[in-house]
Amino acid sequence: MFFLREELKMGKLLHEEKAFGSSNNQQNKCFDKCKDFNLEEKVLSAFYVQDHFEEANRGFKSASGDDYEDDESDSRPKERAFYWESQQALLQEIEERYSLTAQKLRQEVRRILEEAREREFCRCTKPSSNACLRRILVDLLSKKGFNASLCTSKWKRTKKFPGGTHEYIEVMANSLGRKKQILLLIELEFRDQFKIAKSCQEYTNLVAQLPEIYVGKLDFLNAIVRILCNAAKKSMKDKKIYMGPWRKKSFMEMKWSSSLERKPFEQ
Repeated sequence: MFFLREELKMGKLLHEEKAFGSSNNQQNKCFDKCKDFNLEEKVLSAFYVQDHFEEANRGFKSASGDDYEDDESDSRPKERAFYWESQQALLQEIEERYSLTAQKLRQEVRRILEEAREREFCRCTKPSSNACLRRILVDLLSKKGFNASLCTSKWKRTKKFPGGTHEYIEVMANSLGRKKQILLLIELEFRDQFKIAKSCQEYTNLVAQLPEIYVGKLDFLNAIVRILCNAAKKSMKDKKIYMGPWRKKSFMEMKWSSSLERKPFEQ
């Protein structure tokens, strides 16, 4: 049985382990390798340790009976605090790396949106809709020389998930020192995608850390989705609220998945 606390220090994610017992050799090897992990691996390793701890905790609880229930109630607030601190640390590191990429495009998007909102840009039945704003953004970015397109992801209904569509913007950008272009995504309603009405305060604080508008690479987006969806699961479990399939990571990722059908915007 062990507790894991993740902290950001000098721009790096460090793992601190407090071990109780002598049967954690396999887990220790995993922690040693975490130092050199890339972004996605860091996120994955954090959730592996979290899931392993929860599984071990459940097994220990069932074997110990009612006496452990009373002992566990004393340590539960600390475990809960450690969990939310680790999610904030992970999200902070991702956002720091995210902010260093696509800076030129992000500045241009911000400028265009500010100008568009100052004038009457929407003529549809829903005033000032983001659908119109996306079309204006694609048009003006294209005129500025960006290879931008309006895209619609589509997915069919399955036993697990409802069918649906999602509209966003893709930009193929050139990068210094690379022949291959980099795919950048623009999501105008990024923070809103994760808002939950009856979430716990810690989850609400986590959502507040997100950028309102996402402009960046897909791997950063997927890492954020993983953190927020797992945090949503934790929040709704604590509040004893049903978590709909549209809140799950695999569903959220379909909104921006490159494997799905897309409809480029045509002027």
